[in-house]
Amino acid sequence: MTDPYGVAPLLVAGVILSQLHFTLGLGVNELLYFRILRPEDIGYIFSAAPARDFGGDFTSSYDEIYLVPAEPSDGCSELRNKEIIEGQVVLLQRGGCSFVQKARAVEEAGGRAVLIADSASDNDSQHLDMITDGTADLPSIPALFLLGRDGHMIRRSLQRQSLPWAVISIPVNVSSLASFPLQQPPWTLW
Repeated sequence: MTDPYGVAPLLVAGVILSQLHFTLGLGVNELLYFRILRPEDIGYIFSAAPARDFGGDFTSSYDEIYLVPAEPSDGCSELRNKEIIEGQVVLLQRGGCSFVQKARAVEEAGGRAVLIADSASDNDSQHLDMITDGTADLPSIPALFLLGRDGHMIRRSLQRQSLPWAVISIPVNVSSLASFPLQQPPWTLW
């Protein structure tokens, strides 16, 4: 796989304290944060809401991992870009099938986690509770809900630059960042 940025993604284990936080997971209504490293025009820190009752927790931190938009974007049929999804975080669009089906498709393709962006591209403030669809076969990878405006802006930047993925760091501990307020997307209400 060729990297358009000239770097390879690295898996970096977090410190023991971070590991404990990630292993225990987040509570209801808590947000997880990730930072886009490249492309730089969307180099911000984004928030995402973990699924309420399915999906796993982040047990490692990823300092550089790809965020790959799935093809098709809703992830409701067989993913056509499996070769670049394996081992990466996958970006999907809400709609067409259940959140569980989307996360299961990404897990079956070898993805490490899934970000499901709201289909309403003007949604810049309302996180949705992702819940199970009643099936017994639940995915074990982390599943997160992303604001529609954020998903739209990420996809638009990648399309405009003809890039197959963004490079991200996930999860990010924003409580240790003094400059956090300056690193938020300008289009998102915080």
